[in-house]
Amino acid sequence: MDECGRSFLRGNSNSFGLPGKTAVVTGGASGIGRAVAQEFAGAGACVRVLDIDKDAAQAVVGEIVKDGGNAKAYACDVSRLDSVEKVFNEILQDSRVHILVNNAGISHVGNLEVTAEHDFDNIFCVNVKGVYNCMYAAVGHMKANGGGVILNMASIAGSSGLADRFAYSMSKGAVVAMTYSVAKDYLSYNIRCNCISPARVHTPFVNGFLRRNYPGREQEMFEKLEKAQPIGRMAQPEEIAALALFLCSDEASFITGSNYPIDGGFLNLRG
Repeated sequence: MDECGRSFLRGNSNSFGLPGKTAVVTGGASGIGRAVAQEFAGAGACVRVLDIDKDAAQAVVGEIVKDGGNAKAYACDVSRLDSVEKVFNEILQDSRVHILVNNAGISHVGNLEVTAEHDFDNIFCVNVKGVYNCMYAAVGHMKANGGGVILNMASIAGSSGLADRFAYSMSKGAVVAMTYSVAKDYLSYNIRCNCISPARVHTPFVNGFLRRNYPGREQEMFEKLEKAQPIGRMAQPEEIAALALFLCSDEASFITGSNYPIDGGFLNLRG
């Protein structure tokens, strides 16, 4: 049994397993990506943590290795195909890629009129082109090696639209559409492609947003954001990671071309 399998046996035997699988997680240095990397490593995967901040990615890898997992960090700007292809070539020297989690993304606050062209382009380059670049680098390899799993991180903004999130909603709608297209085009190659659409998740981005925009009122505004969710709170990154683990495991082998809201009732239970 390889190192991935051994780390799985040390992990939680009640969780869905990924023994012997290599999983690439983009934006893996913080928030949801960090939680996904840790969850997958605990399930036995060899995790490759990609992030534009390599030091932060290396810190996550250190946490995983300390807990007995297998992980490596790579500096990667997902908005640049040359950066993505360089990193994938390095990863593929060690192992095939079984799982790709496209989590890297940025946010933007503003409606159409206050969204400057450079902001729109920046959101598109990271959130849309970044997903394209990583799938483009992975899918041919997966085809040649019997298949794989692609999981894209979308958002409820991509299907419902959110006030003052024009560019962000656009980008996540594109992620949902790309997910459906790839799932259909590569079904015969044993490549499954799904996406997750979270509502608000308590990540470092939320804390930073509140500090920048509501100095001195952070706790008040945090509670307001939580109460906007029908369930009465934000999600925790680990809850998103748990769904990601299931969708990337063999137990989900009958699931492809699906968008999974994980939203505390936001889409269907608002009054």
